[in-house]
Amino acid sequence: MSDQMNPHIHCTVSQCEHNLCSAQFCTLDQVQIDTHESNPSVKECVDCASFRKRSGCC
Repeated sequence: MSDQMNPHIHCTVSQCEHNLCSAQFCTLDQVQIDTHESNPSVKECVDCASFRKRSGCC
């Protein structure tokens, strides 16, 4: 995992291995956003497809 913060991707999901534990930002250059709905209409319909469960704690 990189420890370089991407200031363009704010993230509060500390359970993701791409989350920078010392700040609420992602360390990826880009993220993949996906949906589990055929016609998404609210934010709960979209997901961060780049999420990877962190193996340890922050």
